[in-house]
Amino acid sequence: MNFETFEPVYEAILADFGFERADDERARDVAAGLATPFPLDRLGDWRGATVAVAGAAPRLADDVDLARGADVVVAASTAADVLRERGVAVDCMVTDLDKNPETAAALTREGVPVAAHAPGDNLPAVRKWLPRFDDEWTLATTQAAPTGVVVNTGGFTDGDRAAFLADHVGAGRLVFPGWEFDDPDVGPMKARKLDWAARLLRWLERRRGEQFDVLDGRREEADAALDSVLPGRD
Repeated sequence: MNFETFEPVYEAILADFGFERADDERARDVAAGLATPFPLDRLGDWRGATVAVAGAAPRLADDVDLARGADVVVAASTAADVLRERGVAVDCMVTDLDKNPETAAALTREGVPVAAHAPGDNLPAVRKWLPRFDDEWTLATTQAAPTGVVVNTGGFTDGDRAAFLADHVGAGRLVFPGWEFDDPDVGPMKARKLDWAARLLRWLERRRGEQFDVLDGRREEADAALDSVLPGRD
């Protein structure tokens, strides 16, 4: 996924949430000044692999075996803690620095890659935490146009960004332990973000010619939303 392809969806997300593009760009530029180059082959060879994109919903505790059976495990946010507590090694963590940045920092010091996102609405976290990460194992990401060492491989929430990253480096099959789009315990803002996560996974599904079990029952709604943003495009 390149930014030119992703940009119409990004603009729709900005409009839906009332986010300012300039805020994302400001956070991106701060991250660019703190991060160092991260060649994507440093993630390891995910080409053709079954990649578990682990979400942080409570059901992850019941889906641990799905993660354990994958070739590669990419954990979104606090999913990293849940999996590690259950003896499942995490091969990469994706985080926007808002919940467990201590875990992310520790993973980089252990030589585990972390895709650290620079969110426009949490610039203080970027300034505080990126300097505490081991540069060699930190991939800085942005929601805006990429610049310098900061990349954008697509996605919006930690979970779907993890899926887009896996796709970008050639994952063969994606599985989704710990995902719950209709989590009754989340607030309205998080619920809207999960709606967008479903739409983005559906877009990725269409582009890959693959079907993700986690989207069963949600495709029609997601397609309607996507087609209003990307008419006539997969």
